[in-house]
Amino acid sequence: MKRWAKWLLGGVAVAGAGLYLSADYIKLNINHWISGPTAPNRPVNWQAGPDRPATGPRPPNIILIVADDLGFNDVSITGEGVAGTPTPNIDAIGREGVVFAQGYAGNATCAPSRAALLSGRYATRFGYEFTPTDVRLPDWFPTSLVRPDAMFARNIASFESDWSVKPVFDEAAARNLPPPGDKGMPASEITIAEQLKSRGYHTLHLGKWHLGEARGMRPEDQGFDESLGFIIGGQKYLPDDHPDSVNSRQDFDPIDRFLWANLPWSVQYNGSARFAPDRYMTDYLTHQAVTAIRANRNRPFFLYLAYNAPHTPLQALKSDYDALGHIKDHRQRVYAAMVRAVDRGVGQVTAELKAQGLDRDTLVIFTSDNGGAHYVGLKDLNKPYRGWKATFYEGGTHLPFLMRWPARIAAGSRFASPVSHFDIYATASAAAGAPLPTDRVVDGVDLLPHVAGEAIGVPHRTLFWRSGGYRVVLHDGWKLHDLAQPREARLYHLASDPGERQDLAAREPARVAQLRALLAQHDRSQMAPAWPSLIRSPIPIDRPLGVKASDRDPYIFWWN
Repeated sequence: MKRWAKWLLGGVAVAGAGLYLSADYIKLNINHWISGPTAPNRPVNWQAGPDRPATGPRPPNIILIVADDLGFNDVSITGEGVAGTPTPNIDAIGREGVVFAQGYAGNATCAPSRAALLSGRYATRFGYEFTPTDVRLPDWFPTSLVRPDAMFARNIASFESDWSVKPVFDEAAARNLPPPGDKGMPASEITIAEQLKSRGYHTLHLGKWHLGEARGMRPEDQGFDESLGFIIGGQKYLPDDHPDSVNSRQDFDPIDRFLWANLPWSVQYNGSARFAPDRYMTDYLTHQAVTAIRANRNRPFFLYLAYNAPHTPLQALKSDYDALGHIKDHRQRVYAAMVRAVDRGVGQVTAELKAQGLDRDTLVIFTSDNGGAHYVGLKDLNKPYRGWKATFYEGGTHLPFLMRWPARIAAGSRFASPVSHFDIYATASAAAGAPLPTDRVVDGVDLLPHVAGEAIGVPHRTLFWRSGGYRVVLHDGWKLHDLAQPREARLYHLASDPGERQDLAAREPARVAQLRALLAQHDRSQMAPAWPSLIRSPIPIDRPLGVKASDRDPYIFWWN
């Protein structure tokens, strides 16, 4: 009997008297659900540049390092570090360059945020409003055994099951989704890689993509000469039972259960068949980044290093876990060990730049895609801010945002005004001498003249965020959350209340009206979502998942 048939019969037995299986059961139990089998490790031979550098001036190399779900407090130069664990190599980028005190994500979840970062535009300008999600079964599965209205139903019902505020699943939207791979950044967008490639840069992507897998959407179609990583939103860091892995499973989180059951441990090189890394994923991406720098030392290069850490599933390298014996809570210790591996990777990348004599003329940028996630179950990831990933409170969007370029940025610089992910696009373009596109709105601005004190005014008086019926505007220090569910406005004055503790909406109706008018004006310049929202999920603002819920918990509804 085929393996899947044996598994299916077991599932029917679990289902009991009913003859149908829930898709929840299927997706949480089938091996290699997302990507199929993985081949053994194979070497990656990076395309080598010239033996000697060209004579004459050379534009700066540019390295963009993006962590995944890293909170403001996880980095010790902006916060305390996880349980007081320092991040000296990440900190060095800010100490030897500039710390942007109000660095903001383009969105509060990973995929739309990355779309803004790589396009230099609000992702809502091209319909990238929601993180891609899919609820359909693989083509080979006998779908007659699956009740369609059960798709993700049990998962959704289990989310915050002890809370009276429940998620809403849009079954009609689930029946009318585009193909999974078509949900991504359209080929018509001009990415930062395409900008730099036009100036002769060799462009490299390592790690997470999460911006579509259809023709025209993959990294090798979007301006990257070489891509080594994974197209989907995550991967395992090691096999579950690997002797060097220390795991933490969050049984209270349905997303975590899905990831443990289904994520592979694999990478692709320029669309090749998937193959296994040869070490812990974070260290593998670092090792390959160092090797790629060596291969390209004699020509200008752009390296986008997109770690998937410390996103769940929580898997630490045993040596990192053992080094943090002062942390007694197991889950926090695993998480801190994952951040430690990212910091070690940043140090190895910057050390290689120095070893190759490239340090002075390389612009290094470090940030995260969004704030720390409440589903990890740890409370201080975004301290001192309220909120989490999937909220537009400061905890979801206010990030570590650091730049270092010794030839242009004075060490110890600090910039106080709000900046956004999409400014990286304009800043890198200007550094490379690439004119910005003129056939579309580019929302980012070159930050270097502002850091140097050469520019007049601030980069942005106003910033916007939108996810379905949840819209937020930050204007001249005032921040309005305009919610469709629950239907209310919340107004905060960040200059005096950066923690968003005191809602001033009832006292300031004229300001609420002014900010809503700005939101309406902004919405008119954005596109409708390119695919529908499937789930409206309640996210508690002050409580991590896994902590007992209360009906007094303040929350927002996140549309995705």
